[in-house]
Amino acid sequence: MYASTFIFAKKQFDDEFHRLDQAIIKIARNIKGYVGEESWENPETGLISNVYYWESLEALHELMQHPTHKQAKASQNLWLNGYRVIISEIIHTYGDDQFPHPIATQHTPPTTGNTSTGAD
Repeated sequence: MYASTFIFAKKQFDDEFHRLDQAIIKIARNIKGYVGEESWENPETGLISNVYYWESLEALHELMQHPTHKQAKASQNLWLNGYRVIISEIIHTYGDDQFPHPIATQHTPPTTGNTSTGAD
């Protein structure tokens, strides 16, 4: 499983930004391999973080290659004061499931490099 994190500093959003943003969300949700998303805002810095979760890199690349995503990326300087994209492989997730999360049901075993099945 993979996460694509888009962190950005907001400049000024207009109707075109909101149209493209909603279109990208809809496109992502319709890609086979999309798992979910969440957003965060840091009140101290004003930075916003959108995290999308994917079953595969192929699913993520499908969104990245979509013409609507490319259009938004080409126009980002109109709406943003900088951005950073982080693509991460999720090797383990766990929790007490006391609040909803896009990958709460996707518990993954830790990867230690040990190929033992535990039956030794």
